[in-house]
Amino acid sequence: MDLEVSPALTIPASELGWRFSRSSGPGGQHVNTSDSRVELSWNVADSAALSDQQRLMLVTRLGQRLNAGVITVTASERRSQLRNREIALAKLAELVAEGLAPEAARRRATKPTRGSTRRHRAAKEQRAATKQQRRRPPAE
Repeated sequence: MDLEVSPALTIPASELGWRFSRSSGPGGQHVNTSDSRVELSWNVADSAALSDQQRLMLVTRLGQRLNAGVITVTASERRSQLRNREIALAKLAELVAEGLAPEAARRRATKPTRGSTRRHRAAKEQRAATKQQRRRPPAE
């Protein structure tokens, strides 16, 4: 089952590596016998599904998550191996989509308007006056 990250990128199932192990958590005696924890790995460095530009972008953005060019996600939230497989696929798709998303436009800092500065100053003066009235009157 191929993983569709976006309309432009689909990771073939042959490039995905699966590992299963025993999961911790709820499940009682069932958990001791079934391999419901899922590890999904994908080799970003050797993937034929990516262009050179996409590969470079993923390696730079997900560099901390990569281990020898391989990205690995795990899922052990559910008791069912099938459900954990679906969760792992969704996690990988989200991670790759975030890595390939275009950078957001930088915010250009602007000065506050004269009116907002005036309102801010008036609010500060009002708070100061309120606090001044709360003080104990001077002893005469």
